[in-house]
Amino acid sequence: MNQKDKALAFQALHAKPGIFLIPNPWDAGSARLLEHLGFAALATTSAGAAFSMAKPDGAMSREESLANAKAIVDATDLPVSADLEGGFGALPEDCAKTITLAAGVGLVGGSIEDSTGDKSNPIYDLDAAMDRVRAAAETASALPFPFMLTARAENFLHGRPDIKDTVKRLQAFQEAGAHVLYAPGLGTADNIRAVVSSVDRPVNALMDLPVTELASLGVKRVSTGGALARVALGALLRAAQEMREQGAFGFAKAPPSHGELNNIFSRRS
Repeated sequence: MNQKDKALAFQALHAKPGIFLIPNPWDAGSARLLEHLGFAALATTSAGAAFSMAKPDGAMSREESLANAKAIVDATDLPVSADLEGGFGALPEDCAKTITLAAGVGLVGGSIEDSTGDKSNPIYDLDAAMDRVRAAAETASALPFPFMLTARAENFLHGRPDIKDTVKRLQAFQEAGAHVLYAPGLGTADNIRAVVSSVDRPVNALMDLPVTELASLGVKRVSTGGALARVALGALLRAAQEMREQGAFGFAKAPPSHGELNNIFSRRS
């Protein structure tokens, strides 16, 4: 599929009834594996990508983030949305430029956070956050295909578990033109219900609850954040510890075979 076809397919996933999973690969190989398993769309993870570069989450540059996203886009025929963090700049025009560049590497969606990156003042005030989302939305709307902009309210990830303010922010981001709304870390059914019932755009949820329960709450899509990358890195750590501490290789009995992975990765070579 070309980019426009992917964009239309991604838009349609948000419009049709029911819930869908959008797992988060961290590189081209993990993207290909998820495509092989039959998922309908993918989203990048800033944490997973950063860890793969031996960096902490939030330390990637815009160029590094988009290079990672392009590698994922190029590895799969699926629509790909990107974790664009805080838009890689404080100003609305920074967010707008990030959307333009994201579209330029083949992405058909992306998220902009209201977090500042400043631990002493972690969340933008509402007016500034709205201006940033509005600039991103206007840029997305000017593209020659539908680019699904997700606006993220980050209160719960930064020690501000204020559901009323989170709902207020998501409503404001909806007004500013976001196509999808997301407040990671809500954790409970009551919080998720409060969000879903207060907006009229598709809501993304983190995997805080089983998919069936999230569906019953009205969630449209479910992402995994950096969890899949952490699972993979955790397996590596456990294997390395077994070798170093026990001189054993029991870990090698569980993985998929060389041939199985070779067949999956040969499919589009």
